This record gives sequence, structure tokens and C-alpha cells, in this order.
Amino acid sequence: MSSAASAFLPYLLRYRRRFAVGAIFLVGATSLQLLSPWVVKLGIDHLDTQLAQDAAAGPDAFAGLVTYAAMLVGLAAAAGVCRFLMRRIIIGASRDVEFDLRNDFFRHLQRLPPAWFHAQRTGDLMSRATNDLSAVRMMAGPAIMYSATTSITFVVAVLLMVSISPALTLIALLPLPFVSVVVKWFGSAIYRRSEAVQEQLARMSAVVQEALAGVRVVRAYRREGVEVERFRGANREYLERSRRLVELQGAFHPSLGLFLGVSGLLVLWFGGRYVVEGRMTLGDFVAFSGYTMMLAWPMIAFGWVTNMLQRGMAAWRRMLDILEVEPAIRDAKRPASVDSIRGAVEFRDLTFAYNGQPVLSNVSARVEPGQVLALIGPTGSGKSTLVELLPRLFDPPGGSVFVDGVDVRDLPLDQLRGAIGYVPQEPLLFSETVAGNVAFGALADLEGDDDDGALPYTLAAGRQAGLPGGALADDVAGVVALAQLDTDVAGFPQGLATEVGERGITLSGGQKQRAALARALLTDPRILILDDALSAVDTHTEEAILSRLRGVMRERTTILVSHRISTVRDADLILVLEEGRVVERGTHDELVGAGGLYAGLHHKQLLEAALAES
Repeated sequence: MSSAASAFLPYLLRYRRRFAVGAIFLVGATSLQLLSPWVVKLGIDHLDTQLAQDAAAGPDAFAGLVTYAAMLVGLAAAAGVCRFLMRRIIIGASRDVEFDLRNDFFRHLQRLPPAWFHAQRTGDLMSRATNDLSAVRMMAGPAIMYSATTSITFVVAVLLMVSISPALTLIALLPLPFVSVVVKWFGSAIYRRSEAVQEQLARMSAVVQEALAGVRVVRAYRREGVEVERFRGANREYLERSRRLVELQGAFHPSLGLFLGVSGLLVLWFGGRYVVEGRMTLGDFVAFSGYTMMLAWPMIAFGWVTNMLQRGMAAWRRMLDILEVEPAIRDAKRPASVDSIRGAVEFRDLTFAYNGQPVLSNVSARVEPGQVLALIGPTGSGKSTLVELLPRLFDPPGGSVFVDGVDVRDLPLDQLRGAIGYVPQEPLLFSETVAGNVAFGALADLEGDDDDGALPYTLAAGRQAGLPGGALADDVAGVVALAQLDTDVAGFPQGLATEVGERGITLSGGQKQRAALARALLTDPRILILDDALSAVDTHTEEAILSRLRGVMRERTTILVSHRISTVRDADLILVLEEGRVVERGTHDELVGAGGLYAGLHHKQLLEAALAES
């Protein structure tokens, strides 16, 4: 068994009982269908015998056929019921397999580090989670079901044909070796072309996703026509690859039909002679012909099943490419046991490189609970990377980043990240209400418990209002006020229950930043990280927010990243970074007095403020 098949088997075994029950009905439906030609044989032989004994017995012989006709009707009805139950059970189980796979795929994506996603295209991942999964489901349900029915039909029909006439059976199966060659060649070619189609579909999905996500940039640079042509090219390539696949699939069935026709011709020629020579009864010949025609379905269905299996396996291997990626950031084998996190943070001679490029070099600093550490410096100096190492969004080298004296690599990830409120440079809001976005982190503990798929922050108590309900609604309103977003929210059509659109598109940059700040505050973190989190608000609003936050900051460790001196001037310790190195450190007054890079930034921003006011 291949490694891909071995990886897929556990998903089928979860529903082995249902597949087993479905198999029982499958065998029943197939067996009942195979009995029909034999009943026809018995009826014809009965009629032939009656007429041979007494030519005047026609009416009585015909009356005897009613019994066989009733048997055929009964067999057809019973086979129909079994076939219905077979499809319902087996295809229903395949839907559950698809459900499990999609959940596992998404869960696995959530475990992969941000750095991994930087090398991926969202559209490609979406294609694997939708189109590829559908192909895998077809392999798990219809393909397995029809491969079983066709195999049973073929084997039993051949055995019954042998029981009627071994010689004629051998003649009828003469084209079979050629069928095997055709199936092998077409199967390999279909697999390659199916994989090419799936890959191009992923590329086309990526083009669509990028164009829609960047719709404002596309409009601003008048790139609508270029993007349409870009999509047209991807769509054309998808059409051409699909067309080549369809052409191959279209040639597959006629090729099988050709050999089936040859088989039927041989049966008609030699079987007719056997009847004339008395080596077969007419009933035998009719039954044999019926079983020969029954072989048509296995041969045709075998081609169809081959298509599904090859497409499904190609899709499954594409999914395995993602599922087999090991998360680079995970809990230690023996994580440290910590009752609670106070918030003392230390960077100890930290050196870090990303993709082989040095980003930070020998950075050291320590900040105690209740203190504020500020990071300032030119763009690309490593400020954001430094704070992203603390919650292990990137993995720092061992022995370089500590929380409460414990290496962050030894702390349980859930406990570490649960103690950190992180507001990134580019805040992401979900297509939810304002309240839903603010409450996003506070209700993280409810993840994965709802079988109905309901979002945890739309609890029943406040569903209509878009609020989590209960005391949490008051907390949401409180942090919204702390973030200076309450005045803006009051002007929204539905207040906190206003939908913000995908990625918060209906909000301004400053409103999104303040909503992200409120989201971090609601989690009551022991460590608050603000990574240039107020860059999109004006200086007056920033001062008002920082003034409100001073009380909050006294209760926790705060790390501020900013390019504004006004944001960091009250910090207990300021680090000035340049090209990944700490070039200056101290308080605001100490750094201004030192006359270095910080002092230059301070003087420049004072002049800019003076010019703005004049």
C-alpha cells in the first residue's frame, strides 16, 4: 500500500461499520441484479419445454410465464431498495470523511507558523480545501462503491457464464487482455492530466483571491484591464488543460466500448451456432447474452471509476503536501509548569536570522511588570521581528527570550500567548460586527466546542444585537471607550452591532487600529504589545488614547513599537534599533541629552510639528 493510501485509510476506518452495512446492501443489490438473466433463462426454457411437449399448450405455457415475470418484478424492486440504501449509507459516509478531512486540514493550517504562509498563495490553499477535497470525497464514496459493484458483477457474471458454457465464455473474454492494456495506459495519462488541472485551478483561484483582496490598489493604479487579462490567461490555461483531460476521458469509454462490441459479436456468432447445433438451449443463450451485456457496465464503470480514483488520488496527494508539513513551532516535549504569568520580559543576547538573512544581533533588555519598554528606529531595523519573537510567532533561539525567567520555548504555547495582548502593525478585522471583532480573543477558550459551527462570539444572548451578551457586553463597551473608539461607534448605523465587512473594509485605518487595540485590552493580558498600533491616528487622538492607557499599563508589562517620539517618551526604557542592533538605550531625557540617533529623530519631529501648526 502506498504512503498516500496508508494516510487516507484511517479516515475510512472511522466509519468502517457504516461502510460494512453499506457493503451488505451493495452485495444484495448486485446479487439480485445478477439473478435476473437466470430467471429469464428459466422462463424461456420452461416455455420451450412446454411447447416442445405439446404445441397446443401455448396458453398454459404463457400462463406459467407470469410466475417468472412476477419474480423479475420482485427482484427489480428488492434490488432498487438495496441500491437506495447502499448509496445513502456509503455516500453519506463519504460526506463525513470529507467533513473530517476539511476540519483536519483547517486545524493543521492553524498550527503552521506565519512564516510558512509567507511562501504560500491563499487561493491555492483555498482550492485544496474545496475542489481537491471534493475530488477526494468522490474517491471515498462513489469510486469505492462502484469499484466494488463492478468487481462483484464481473466476477459473478463470468462464473455464471462458465456454468452455462465454458467454451463460449473463453471466446467472449478474448478481448479482455486488450482492455487491461487500454485501462492501464489511460489511467496513467488521466492521473497526470488531472493533477495538472487541479494545479491550474489552484493558480486561477489565487489570481481571483489576490485581485479581490487588492481591489482598492487595482482601482488606484488603473489595473482593471491588466487583472482581467491576467485572469483570462489563467482561465484559458485551465480551459485548455481541462479540455485535454476531457478529450482523454472521452476517448476512454469508446475504446472500452469497441472491445465490448467485439465480445458481443463473438457471442452472437458462436452462441447462435451452439443453439443451432443443440449445444445450448435458447434460454442458455439469452441468459449468456444478458451476462455478456452485464459486463458492459463493469467495463464502462471501470473507466469512470478509474477517472475518479486517479483524480481523487492526485487531489489527496496535493492535500498531503500540506498535511505532512510539520509545525515548526510547537510545545516543548516537557513544557515548564507555571501557575500564572506575571509579565517580566527579558531579551538576552538575542540574535535572529530569517531565511538566512540576519535581522537582530545581540539584543538585550529587561522589563519588569508594570514597566514600559519602547522600541524605536528606522524602518527595517528589526523592531517588529523582536516583538513577534515574544509570543513565538517566529521561534527565537533557545536561551534568548524569557518571560518570568522561563525560556519562552519551554512555556506552553497556549499559556504564553494567552498572557499576551498583541496589536500588529496591520490589524486584521473579520467580517463580523464591531463587538464580535473586539470579543474575538476573549472568547478563544470556546474554540472547537460547537458542533453546529456557530462562531463563539455570537452567543444566543446577544445574537440579534451582534454582542456576546451578559457582562462581556459591558466589558466590550469599556475597552472600546479606552481605545477612543466609542465616539466613532456611536455614529455607526447599528453601533457595536455594525458589520465591518471583510478585513474591516468599512472602517478607516485609525478605526481598525483602535478596534484591534480594544480587542487586545479585552483579554486582560499580562503583557501588552503595541506594534506601531497607533500610526494611523492623529497625534491628538494618540495622546488621548495613551493618557487613558496609562492606568492599564501600570498593571501589566507594555512593549511599545513606534516611529513617533511622542508615543515612547514616557517609557521606562527606550531601545533605539538600527540594522538589528541596539545603538542607544535609556530614558527619553537621557537619549535626547546623548545627541545621537534618537535626539536627531526628536529634533526632526519637533520641527515637523512646528511647521504643521504654523
